[in-house]
Amino acid sequence: MKGALGFRRTALAGAALATALGAGAFLVACGAGDTSGGGAAELSVADSYIPLPPAGGMAAGYLTVRNDGGQGDELVKVSSPGASSVTMHRSTASTMEQVDKLDVPAHGALQLSRGGNHLMIMGWEKAPALGDEVELDLTFTRTGTISVKVPVKELTYRPGQQ
Repeated sequence: MKGALGFRRTALAGAALATALGAGAFLVACGAGDTSGGGAAELSVADSYIPLPPAGGMAAGYLTVRNDGGQGDELVKVSSPGASSVTMHRSTASTMEQVDKLDVPAHGALQLSRGGNHLMIMGWEKAPALGDEVELDLTFTRTGTISVKVPVKELTYRPGQQ
């Protein structure tokens, strides 16, 4: 009787070990299918500026959202405590249209620049002056909201051309 009981314990221990090793191999195999280079979106904002608007009028906003993560994201809303309206726009050679979202690709960047995608800022609480910093709250589908301070620059300012 004792020999049969010892055999059952050994068999049960072996089955438990095989199950644990099999589950571990399955988890490793599932992770091996992710060739994107790693996980969630990792967003950062650089090169932001707002050209000085004429007498507190409408202003454009430019910046770059970098994504060092393995998952894309979407910019779905922009707001500012200093303005009543911030909208996202896409420009082509002949038109400018308002858009509801802008893609931020995995391991890539969303560039908001003159002649392309950009922000339009209207309804200032206080007209911005040269050297001011305007807060923009960028809301993304996956990452949530990132707040950035954007400097007000000369109308002729071009990043990298100083």
